[in-house]
Amino acid sequence: MRVNFIVEDLSLFKYIGSTTAARMLYRALKGFPDLEVTWNSPEKDFDLVHYHSFGPFALWYKWRSGGLAVVTAHSTPRLNRQNLALAGVINSFYPPVYRSFDHIITISQGSSREVAEMAPDVPTTLIPNGVDRTLFHSDPEKRVRFRERYGIGKDDWVALTVAQQTPRKGILDFIELFRMRPELRGIWVGGFPYGVLSKSYWRIQNAKKECRENVIFTGFVPDITEAYSGADLFFMPSYAEGMSIVLLEALASGLPCVVRRIPEFEEVFGPEGLYFSTTDEAAEVVMEKERLRATAEKSREFSARFDIDLIARKHHRLYQELVHS
Repeated sequence: MRVNFIVEDLSLFKYIGSTTAARMLYRALKGFPDLEVTWNSPEKDFDLVHYHSFGPFALWYKWRSGGLAVVTAHSTPRLNRQNLALAGVINSFYPPVYRSFDHIITISQGSSREVAEMAPDVPTTLIPNGVDRTLFHSDPEKRVRFRERYGIGKDDWVALTVAQQTPRKGILDFIELFRMRPELRGIWVGGFPYGVLSKSYWRIQNAKKECRENVIFTGFVPDITEAYSGADLFFMPSYAEGMSIVLLEALASGLPCVVRRIPEFEEVFGPEGLYFSTTDEAAEVVMEKERLRATAEKSREFSARFDIDLIARKHHRLYQELVHS
């Protein structure tokens, strides 16, 4: 079976979550002996084409190629509203584009509901994102290296966030938290992949200038596994998610995860999650060190249900069903 992955991965888009998720899945599927998997091949003769985005290149390729067209709904209108300055215009393209596919892979229950409203006649399958647990794990040497690079003390208590700098990801709440907790060190990895088209770009840039010395914005880091190893907890103040790949990476790295109480995170953690609803609540949870350390001991094991090999097998099974039906 010949499968082509189509991913808009130019420039800064190579670092966004959908590209990361696609890349991990691609590597895992390369190990299946009955699959020939390619990445952004210009050829047209494939049994199935799996789209992970639908920018200009993806839509051009879809227009000219054959084979079954399958898309993973990494992005939906709900996620754009507090991410992009021109969300209303961009979101108008989603329903007709999604309705043009033969099959849609959703990544969460929320994603499934939203896709069903936009494309009720297109069949769907829910398969969550996965994580490469051989790549993401705690590494003491990387912990030391990361902390030395950013001037973080050996005994400092460090909260890490990995995300785009947008209101949807909760960056303004992140900034407020570290005003309230000067004894806590905060690291935000990630930038503005959409540049000035990011929602509230200038407001966020100005807010960052007011941060105290306990906050570091690293931008892009060459080895993201160093950041996870260097932290004591993962803090996710996002207001809306599809299926957060960085959350899975943090869990696989053995970090306790303090997350906003939203349906997307409750779907992952159930009643055992370390939740907050307000910044005041977050300020309490992030300093409950014994509770967080106890939770960290379970994080790595918990991530096994999202192991990329398991997720790849689910995709492989779906490809077979679609191609041979």
